[in-house]
Amino acid sequence: MLRLTDSWLWDFWLADDGQRYHLFFLFASRALEDEHRRHGQAAIGHAVSDDLWSWVQVGDVVAASPAPAFDDVATWTGSVVRDGDRWWLFYTGVTRVDGRFLQTIGAATSGDLAEWEKQPASPLVTADPRWYERLGGGRWHEEAWRDPWVFADPEGDGWHMLITARANHGPHDDRGVIGHARSRDLRRWEVGPPLSRPGSGFGHIECPQLASVDGRLVLLFSCLDPQFSAARRATGATGGILCVPTDSPAGPFDIAAARPLTSDAFYCGRIVNDRSGQPVLLAFHYFDQRRQFRGELSDPMPVRWENGELRVTDGPAGGRN
Repeated sequence: MLRLTDSWLWDFWLADDGQRYHLFFLFASRALEDEHRRHGQAAIGHAVSDDLWSWVQVGDVVAASPAPAFDDVATWTGSVVRDGDRWWLFYTGVTRVDGRFLQTIGAATSGDLAEWEKQPASPLVTADPRWYERLGGGRWHEEAWRDPWVFADPEGDGWHMLITARANHGPHDDRGVIGHARSRDLRRWEVGPPLSRPGSGFGHIECPQLASVDGRLVLLFSCLDPQFSAARRATGATGGILCVPTDSPAGPFDIAAARPLTSDAFYCGRIVNDRSGQPVLLAFHYFDQRRQFRGELSDPMPVRWENGELRVTDGPAGGRN
């Protein structure tokens, strides 16, 4: 587990250089007192581990740019991929327009996962109004275009990006979709239609990750009850980390069929293989037993398929080295 003494830690993602795991995470000062204020103060930190259990914080990575800029308020959730001898960190840049958050996607590059250089001062990927809700296009409180999850096409045909987005039609509380963009070189991106349908039960679909567990693909995402559609809440469904199996890495994804993987005690689930090759889930602790925000990283939890459903199994993952 990783708990920062002076800061909350929440959404995160990982990179594995073959020797150490690198954790990139959002953080903001606990001195803010109200956890809802953390979003406007978030920066990206960095910690390392040999075993996914014990972490050492090694510094900050990407923070807000001086105004005016697409990321002049905060830097939010992203992902890291390797292309040759360069690492690419894709992140959400946040600015304010008329008091509401406008989100677009930027990038930084590194040769060693420690020193990062932001790429052009303009965002690399923005929401296309042909398919996606823009700021002012509905009653939602922000323009949702964040949490880029980037992965190489399995057939070698460039790169995919999965994005937390909202469709430009449908009931306002049920427009959450998985946005999609493609690139040949990680620099130039073409936005396409969403890989899931609006009306699937979610106002937004956060922190997507495509993972493989025992050779079977699964899409993970997170959502809390208040961001469910009214229709989904009426079924008694509960929030937290959800998942849905998929046959294709580029969808379409049947989000309406997603099942809970954890309760809302956890959020932003990421599956990674430990050094023994066992798939484990990491997440951040969201609520404690008093329903107070915790903001710290979990220990790894083993996962496996049981009767066609992905489940977190009892007991520690692999034991500590």
